[in-house]
Amino acid sequence: MTIQRRTFLLALAASAALYGCGRKSEPSVSTSAAAATPPATPATPGFEPITVKHKLGTTTLQQRPQRVAALEMNEADFLDQLGVPIAGMVKDYVPHFLAKYKDDAQVQDLGAIVQPNLERVHALHPDLVLITPLQANHYQELTEIAPTLHFDVDFGNSQSGHFDVVKDHLLTLGRIFGKEDLARAKAAELDAKVQTARRATTGRPEKALVVLHNNGAFSSFGVRSRYGFVFNALGVQPASTAVETSLHGQPISSEFIQQADPDILYVVDRTAVMDRRPVIDAAQVSNPLLRQTKAWKNGRVVFVDADAWYTTGACLSALKIVVDDVLKGYQG
Repeated sequence: MTIQRRTFLLALAASAALYGCGRKSEPSVSTSAAAATPPATPATPGFEPITVKHKLGTTTLQQRPQRVAALEMNEADFLDQLGVPIAGMVKDYVPHFLAKYKDDAQVQDLGAIVQPNLERVHALHPDLVLITPLQANHYQELTEIAPTLHFDVDFGNSQSGHFDVVKDHLLTLGRIFGKEDLARAKAAELDAKVQTARRATTGRPEKALVVLHNNGAFSSFGVRSRYGFVFNALGVQPASTAVETSLHGQPISSEFIQQADPDILYVVDRTAVMDRRPVIDAAQVSNPLLRQTKAWKNGRVVFVDADAWYTTGACLSALKIVVDDVLKGYQG
């Protein structure tokens, strides 16, 4: 493991208290560039000032934003879905469904998800900065650069209202960018996707377990975890009601597997994200505990889309993929 990735792992643990799951900040830009006078934001005819209250404070926009900085991948997806140009974004872990931005020179690289490069953000001269709990510790500094809007999603426990929070943020952005109709249509698509999952899971007796693969080790996630919405909103019955105490779940033990013995197993390959390699498959899993489960013996193990489940998990593209992955567990 490289020094950069090891630093990222340590940063993730430090961010758990802020709900979230890095590497060191990117090299800074020149002082002259950072100190340049920002271009004036053109007035937007007919734009009424918008005030948004969120967990970190209140953000007021006097003009429609023209240069937006997205400091987290969920935020980048919201902008992409609404057709809003992205002036700059963090680019250390870009999911496959946002790959077009990775090497786009017109979209400035603002560093890492957990540790964005604030000098680069300043030099970008944004008129709106979008953050999640992963960047909450930078909120005050960012507000000195530009109006900063916090996405009030809970990455530590998504048991309650996860989809509502996502839709609310989507509709807020739609109002800010004059994309209300599109935002409402996208929200309706997400509702329809959730209903599809509910129809598939309602009345089904199978119980499922979500496990995270991390460098050969496995941990589980239940109803009060980052994947709580899978059980609460999508109607999947949990194989375990144990409460996790870590962002990375509860380590799997022989006793735990014997008690849970899931009918369906969803495997999230964190290592695939961190090492930027393909997701593992059944042939690469040597854990004898998992191979003893009913799910494994009956061929109902789903190796999910790691970008959607781990890198994001709170945006339109990711949640649609998550629903599709969940449905795979009920097929066959």
